[in-house]
Amino acid sequence: MSARRSRHPLGGRAAVTGTPPRRALALLLATAAALGVAGTVPAAAAPSAGPKDDVRAGLERLVKEDRYPAAMAAVSGPDGRVRNYTAGVADLRTGAKVPVDGQVRAGSNTKTFVAAVVLQLVGEGKVELDAPIDRYLPGLVRGEGIDGRVITVRQLLQHTSGLPNFTDDIFDAVFGEGRHRYYQPRELVDMALAHKALFAPGTDWSYSNTNYILAGLLIEKITGRPLAEQLTKRVIDRIGLRHTYFPAVGDEGIREPHPHGYTVRPDGSLSDVTDLDPSWGWAAGQLISTPGDLNRFFSALMGGRLLKPAQLAEMRTTVKVPDGPGVPKGEEHGLGLIRRPLSCGKVVWGHGGATPGFHTFPGVTEDGRAVTVAVTANLAPSPQGAEHAQALFDEALCAKR
Repeated sequence: MSARRSRHPLGGRAAVTGTPPRRALALLLATAAALGVAGTVPAAAAPSAGPKDDVRAGLERLVKEDRYPAAMAAVSGPDGRVRNYTAGVADLRTGAKVPVDGQVRAGSNTKTFVAAVVLQLVGEGKVELDAPIDRYLPGLVRGEGIDGRVITVRQLLQHTSGLPNFTDDIFDAVFGEGRHRYYQPRELVDMALAHKALFAPGTDWSYSNTNYILAGLLIEKITGRPLAEQLTKRVIDRIGLRHTYFPAVGDEGIREPHPHGYTVRPDGSLSDVTDLDPSWGWAAGQLISTPGDLNRFFSALMGGRLLKPAQLAEMRTTVKVPDGPGVPKGEEHGLGLIRRPLSCGKVVWGHGGATPGFHTFPGVTEDGRAVTVAVTANLAPSPQGAEHAQALFDEALCAKR
């Protein structure tokens, strides 16, 4: 299958999430001085924390050279040893210290949590992967070339449904004043259904947040309970994620210690977008977590603590995604899960998330090494920033200790 991609702010590593204008990139270093005049503290001036090793050095480069306000990492080994790192500042205005293992908006990593719950329902005999979504949400999925009677649950989870991506319609709004607006899940679905299908179900691949809004509605329909409750009960509490939660309606802040999140304005300056209404991401990207908790989640998932063997095998069954901008070579997509070869020959399983203010890179190898790198800007302030963060993620997973 060939891959189609669209601009959206919740994408994992394989998705093209949009890039700032070239002018913004060129002006960023020039405007850094102006930011300082405005009372901010250069991120590179802040002290770093964590062992003095290659991971810490890599984070310091992301701050100093790529101009991310802050960068964090958590590294967990098969022996259970955990190392946490920080670099930069939590707040450009005050120069506050970055909290160790601070909370961030996890973006599309939410999709893996949601897929895990859907697959739990499959294991309980309440949902069939290859049944049409219309069986569970009758009459909802209809549009030009779109018919829920021929789109399966599996196709939703694997982005092979052909459904348009609703975030294409609100991309600019969620980075500006529109980020404080509340959206109902059905409203998000309706945005997508106003467009024609991208392709016939199962014939192609295109990353679409719409798929996971429908997966969230499926969970609520089958369980008769709110999505937030099901994610908390079936995943978060079950494996003891103490710093992960699904924000309540109207909750625009981040509850525990956290760095501020930023986005790049058209003029190259950085805008603080920490507080926002995350409802537009819902089941596709609303979750808040920490690097350490993301490591614990993916380790527990791949270790068989959340799914029965048959459902975990389905989750790990992948389709290839052709190489392209923003797509690491050899990347493949399972059901809410991404498989990617590393430079050292290992394979990592994870997802990733870019959402206003934050970009996270989590994953776990087959031998149990887990790494999450998080930066506090969804779009890199420098042209190679995201590429450098991805390279550090690879390097940390390939390290021998």
